[in-house]
Amino acid sequence: MSVSDSLNRFGKRVVKEARTALTKKKKNASKELYNSISYDFKEYKNSFHLAINMADYGKFIDKGVQGKKDNSKAPRSPFKYTNKRPPAKVFDKWSIKRGIAPRNKKGQFTSRKAVNFAIANAVYNYGIEETLFLTKPFESAFKSLPDEIVEAYGLEVDKFLSDVTV
Repeated sequence: MSVSDSLNRFGKRVVKEARTALTKKKKNASKELYNSISYDFKEYKNSFHLAINMADYGKFIDKGVQGKKDNSKAPRSPFKYTNKRPPAKVFDKWSIKRGIAPRNKKGQFTSRKAVNFAIANAVYNYGIEETLFLTKPFESAFKSLPDEIVEAYGLEVDKFLSDVTV
C-alpha cells in the first residue's frame, strides 16, 4: 500500500470516527460541527500535506474548557475561562434544538434571552466537559498507520498532533 493510500485511509477513518463520537456523546444538536469535520490530503513531489479540519469551536468541544469556579470537567484542558463570558446569543439555536424551555413558579415560560444568559453563565463558571471526540480517533488511527510510514517520516504522535490543522 502506498503512502498516499495509507494517509487517505487515515484521514477518512479519523473523520468517520470523530463524527460517530460526536453523535454518541450527544454533542451534535445543530450538526454544524459534525458537517464541518473533514480532511485534506495533498501529495507533492517530495512531501505530503494532511489537514484535519473542523469549525473553530470544535477544539473547545474536544479538549473542554475549564470554568472560572470549577475545572473538574476539563482538568487537562489548555483552555480556561478567566474574565470573559461566552456571549449568550451563541446558545440560542442550541437551546432551541435541545428543547430547553424552563418555566417560572407561575408556570410561564422563561424568556429565551434569560435562558441563554443562564446557560452562558453556567458555562463560564463550570466550563465545558472534554469529549476527546477528535483526539481519541486521531490517536487510534495514528497507531494503525504502517510502521514504515511512521519510521520513514520520523512521525511522533505528539508532534503530529501539534502540526495538525484544527
